[in-house]
Amino acid sequence: MDRPDGRGRTGLHLTATGLHGNPDVSIGQVEVTSDGWHVLRRTTFDYRRRDGRVERQERETYDRGNGATILLYDPLRRTVLLTRQFRYPAYVNGHPDGMLIETAAGLLDDDAPEVAIRREASEELGVDVGELLHVFDLYMSPGSVTERVHFYVAAYAPADRVAPGGGLAEEGEDIEVLEIPVDDALLMVADGRIVDGKTVILLQWAALTGLL
Repeated sequence: MDRPDGRGRTGLHLTATGLHGNPDVSIGQVEVTSDGWHVLRRTTFDYRRRDGRVERQERETYDRGNGATILLYDPLRRTVLLTRQFRYPAYVNGHPDGMLIETAAGLLDDDAPEVAIRREASEELGVDVGELLHVFDLYMSPGSVTERVHFYVAAYAPADRVAPGGGLAEEGEDIEVLEIPVDDALLMVADGRIVDGKTVILLQWAALTGLL
């Protein structure tokens, strides 16, 4: 654990050992079970239940870092810019073809969330993003995945599409850019053509707040 892994990281087994925010939780052993591109840990901890009993529990957590996502909308033409790309985990778990329609998103990679989401919007959608509105930060799968996602919205106009987008081929990305009328996008949520969680959340938030 003290030797660098393939990405030069050390101390992966020390994560969470210094946490003291919850007096009912005492972290014990942290075991790294996989240290590929992302990190899988098995952690043993003592948890004091509401009735006062203390029990030992074990959880596996998948640490892929934090991420950011953005809904780009044109308020004049009432369109949104989304992506379509192949997602193997969805494909292997019942999605017909694995081609998911999503808001642009990506990992922070040690950047501030605002910097990261501008980068992702440029790479995936070819858009030079202007003023950002931060909506909220959400844990998308808190039972097993540590990732916290920063949610943004921003207006765009045709002139802001300065590049074709499509993602980075050297990172295996093959992204189709979709410009969809707002009403059609909401219908796609209702009929199951859009099933990506972050995308559904942003579209419904925008509809509820009157943004669109």
